[in-house]
Amino acid sequence: MLTAKQYELIRFIQQRLEKTGISPSFEEMKEALDLKSKSGVHRLISALEERGFIRRLPNRARALEVVKLPEHSVTVAAAAMKTPASTPAPIMPKGDTRTVPMASNDVIEIPLHGRIAAGAPIEAIEGQTSMPVPAALLGPGDHYALEVSGDSMVEAGIFDGDFALVRRTDTARDGEIVVALVDGEEATLKYLRKESGMIRLDPANATYDAQVYAPGRVQVQGKLAGLLRRYH
Repeated sequence: MLTAKQYELIRFIQQRLEKTGISPSFEEMKEALDLKSKSGVHRLISALEERGFIRRLPNRARALEVVKLPEHSVTVAAAAMKTPASTPAPIMPKGDTRTVPMASNDVIEIPLHGRIAAGAPIEAIEGQTSMPVPAALLGPGDHYALEVSGDSMVEAGIFDGDFALVRRTDTARDGEIVVALVDGEEATLKYLRKESGMIRLDPANATYDAQVYAPGRVQVQGKLAGLLRRYH
């Protein structure tokens, strides 16, 4: 049984696909469902995907395919609520195999905060512009991007000039790749390890040594969520 918001969202997506062949943007979904942020849309889409109602198409940024629509008797609340369009979308009967229009790409603008070291720590990241990012590379939460400088994470597939997509958080589990701010002045991208009461920042390059600090000297500023790479 779907929640009212899940039901409302899948109907809205289906109506837009049938009308235009293009999925609504995250901003349009947010406004249609009267949500406060796009992270709420991300959570609803993830829930619908887990239950088999929609599918994210591979190699296309946040392109959505409606696999099935809920039965008419979803919930009393869902049946009674206002839909985001005046004309209700048709409900496909069970076993209906007709083709459902597929969505085009959805892109989100996130802050770009300059360069970060994937070697020895450098001065704390400064400046801010923005860059478009395929939403499929991002999960729930607030994100920003950093341009990688250095080669200490190459064995993790992170190269000089890549753009690290980072989810904002001040906590991380042992072994996760994080943006770590050292002494409030220097930022670096490393594996986070907790060892004997100390914080160890591990590179992914055998030619570099780990950096070990007292816990009070290291502040986690985010966890790696994805990468973008430009080819010239």
